[in-house]
Amino acid sequence: MKRRSLLRRGSVVLTLGLLRHAAWGAQAATILTVRIWPAPEYSRVTIESDAPLSASQTVISNPPRLAVDITGVTLNTALKELVAKVKADDPNIEGIRVGQFSADVVRLVIDLKQGVRPQMFTLSPVAAYQHRLVLDLYPLHSVDPLDALVAQVSQPNAPAASTAVPARDALGELMAQRLGKKAELAAPANAASKATPTAPSSPGANLTQGPSYLGTDRLIIIALDAGHGGEDPGAVGPGGTLEKDVVLKLAHLMRERINASTINGTPMRAYLTRDADYFVPLHVRVQKARRVQADLFVSLHADAFFTPEPQGASVFALSQGGASSSAARWMAAKENKADLIGGLNVKAKGLEVQSALLDMSTTAQIVDSLKLGSTLLGEVGRVGKLHKGQVEQAAFAVLKAPDIPSVLVEAAFISNPTEERKLNSEEFQNQFADALMRGLLAYFAKNPPLSRSRNMG
Repeated sequence: MKRRSLLRRGSVVLTLGLLRHAAWGAQAATILTVRIWPAPEYSRVTIESDAPLSASQTVISNPPRLAVDITGVTLNTALKELVAKVKADDPNIEGIRVGQFSADVVRLVIDLKQGVRPQMFTLSPVAAYQHRLVLDLYPLHSVDPLDALVAQVSQPNAPAASTAVPARDALGELMAQRLGKKAELAAPANAASKATPTAPSSPGANLTQGPSYLGTDRLIIIALDAGHGGEDPGAVGPGGTLEKDVVLKLAHLMRERINASTINGTPMRAYLTRDADYFVPLHVRVQKARRVQADLFVSLHADAFFTPEPQGASVFALSQGGASSSAARWMAAKENKADLIGGLNVKAKGLEVQSALLDMSTTAQIVDSLKLGSTLLGEVGRVGKLHKGQVEQAAFAVLKAPDIPSVLVEAAFISNPTEERKLNSEEFQNQFADALMRGLLAYFAKNPPLSRSRNMG
């Protein structure tokens, strides 16, 4: 009897020991840091750890909030920092509460400003990152980007739309409101190619160059793509400058110039694929440009290499075949890794189909892209050195819009200390933006945008 009692006690001790061991194993992951990336299109919460995390989520509608249980961790200082990292202007997140829900479960409660469609996924270690648990919170009602551009013209002081709108020919409606009829051609078709556009002397200058060549009054839309963003810093200069920051600044400068410009009374508008510091997948950047039916797509970057010597600006176009040089091939491979670093949800529904639909480059698009690239390169060469004197070609994923002339511009080598300082200089930034603007106008003078109806379906 005494022996049996001892065996029972031994069994209890062994069981408790195994439970403690299991709990210890489950708590092996340590939260290293947390980040929040707010954006109008979605807000991202990233939790980085030294081992893979397991989590589950529950959506609660009234009031809107999201409960996330992370298993196998204990609440630490890094995780508590989520509370203070919520910004007041985050369009989706009102606040975050964290607590130790049970012995090995930490619960996050994300209070929301509106209903969301959450996506939760994990990322394996890559570049400077260890394991990441990612929460992407997409609003239930998204803003129509083309309507927002139209509103800038028809109602310059109107607030941006905050809810989804039905698909319609918004630009056609704008045309009817402004003119009530089609614009008449003011000169022979070949006269447009003889016009000599000039760049604005300041961002507020009004540009009306040459004769009218548009069959219908409509917006001329330039998609500006500031490379990298959010989790993906891009290249980092020796002084700590981040590529994602300098190219976003350049995109903002370009937007000022484009939005202040007209061609024969036809307004130009810039559409930024990202206008703040957040991650946008490469194929989504292309889809965004197509959604607003952009006339041109210009992706802005800052080059980098293993050594500090290389310098100068470059312009790239898509290639249907091989790359034009080994350097162009290397550059495309480097830029195409942005999705891995930025954090793409590879299990997202329809991702493969969406990507495949954009892998339809056409000869005509590439020909027009080379024309645009050559014109931009000529103007950029007037304000600084060129790394290569001709447009290079390679398989850049971000240039695969089959119906939009698309180029990738490397403003300078951020890995070169001298050029890193230039990229941080307001003087150089404005000079470079002016050069790109001159190039855009020169391209349109020789290649007038088609007079076409923009359907938003």
